[in-house]
Amino acid sequence: MRHAINGERLWTRLMAMAEVGATPEGGSCRQALSDADEAGRALFLGWCAQRAYRIRRDRIGNLFIRRAGRDPAAPPVLIGSHLDTQPTGGRFDGVLGVLAGLEVLETLDDRSVETISPIELCVWTNEEGCRFQPAMMGSGVACGVLDLETVLATRDSAGVAVDDDLVRHGYDREALPQLPAADCYLELHIEQGPILEAEGRTIGVVTGGQGIRWYEISLVGEETHAGPVPMAMRKDPVPVLAQVIGLVQDIGRTDDLARCTIGCIELFPSSINVVPGRVELAVDLRHPDETVLEGMHRRLLNGLDALLRSHEEIGVHGRLRWHSPVVAFDGALIQAVREGARDRQLTNRDIVSGAGHDAFNLARRVPTTMIFVPCRGGISHNANEYATPADVTAGANVLLDVVLTRARPEEAACGSDAFLRQC
Repeated sequence: MRHAINGERLWTRLMAMAEVGATPEGGSCRQALSDADEAGRALFLGWCAQRAYRIRRDRIGNLFIRRAGRDPAAPPVLIGSHLDTQPTGGRFDGVLGVLAGLEVLETLDDRSVETISPIELCVWTNEEGCRFQPAMMGSGVACGVLDLETVLATRDSAGVAVDDDLVRHGYDREALPQLPAADCYLELHIEQGPILEAEGRTIGVVTGGQGIRWYEISLVGEETHAGPVPMAMRKDPVPVLAQVIGLVQDIGRTDDLARCTIGCIELFPSSINVVPGRVELAVDLRHPDETVLEGMHRRLLNGLDALLRSHEEIGVHGRLRWHSPVVAFDGALIQAVREGARDRQLTNRDIVSGAGHDAFNLARRVPTTMIFVPCRGGISHNANEYATPADVTAGANVLLDVVLTRARPEEAACGSDAFLRQC
C-alpha cells in the first residue's frame, strides 16, 4: 500500500514557521542561534511534543527527534535539514526538509505503520553560515568535520561567540555532539536554482554537490582625509579592490560550471570623506570537479600575489577560510529516489546541487542523498523564494517512499510483494 503525506498540514506549518522572524518583504529572518531562531525551534518542538517522540539536543544545538522502530538496536534512518535562515531569507530553504521530515513521521503514526528501524529527524545548527562561519556548522561538528572548541570560539560581526548564545539558550548542558550509527541520511530541499522549473520537472534526483571554497581577503592601505592628499600620494586600497573584482570575475569564466561570487565588501572606516585604510571582502568559489576547483583556487592566490607585488604600497592578504569538497551521493539511495518519483508518475531528472547542504557533511559518514523540488524563478536566499503546495507535497511523498524502503515497514519486512520489488 502506497501512503501519502498530509499536504495541507505540511503547508500550514510552513506558513506558520514563516511568521517567526517574519520580514516586511514577506520572507523570514532567523539567523543561527538568534532569539528568532530559538523561537522557530520552540514552535517546531511544540509540534513534536504532541507525539510520543524522543527528543534530544546536543552541545552545538542540534536537535534529534526519534520515532521508535520495532528493533531499537537497528541503525536509524536519518532525515532532516535546518531552520535558520539568511538575514533576508525565504520560507522554504531548509525549513521544507525539517517540516517534511516531521510530516513523514506523523504520516506513519496516522497510518499506524510500524517500521523495523527507528527514524530520526535532525535539525542542524547554523547551516547558512551568514552570522557565524563556516556554514553547515552543526552537522560539521557532529560528523567530525569541524572541531567543537574552535566552533564554540567563533564570533559574529558584533563579537558574540557561538558559545555565548549556546549558553544563553541552555545548550551548554547537553551531551557532546556525536552522529549516531545510522543506516542513511535523506534531505528534501528546494533546488535553489532554475533548472527544474525551466524543464517542467517536479523532482530533482540529486547525485552529488559542488565543491565550495570560501576566502577572506584584506587590502590594507592608509586612511587619510579625502581633500588634502593628492591622488598620487595616497595609499588607497580601493583601486586594488577593483582589480580583485576583475580577477574573481575572470576565474568565474573558467568554464560553464564555474561559480565565483563576492558576497561581502566592507570599507573601513566607511566615511564619505575618508580614504579607506582597509578593505575586507569575502569570495566564494564553486565547481563540481575538484581538480578544476583546485585550479581556480591557485588562480585566485597567484593573482593576489601578483597584485601584492605590483602595488607595494598596499598590503594584499588572502586566506582560505573553509573548504567543502565535491560530494558524490550514494548510488542505491539515488536509485530509490528515481523509483519513488517514477512510481508516483512524477517527472524527474538527475541534478548536481550547486548550493551547500548539511547532507554534504553527512555523506562523509553514512550513505546519503537529497531530493529537490522546484522553486519559482530559481530564486532563493530571498523573500520572494517560493515553491508550490503541489511540488512541496510531491517531494515529501518521495521522501516518505525512500524512508520506507530503508526503515522497512512491518508488513514489508514480512515479505510483501511491494517490499520485494523495492529491494
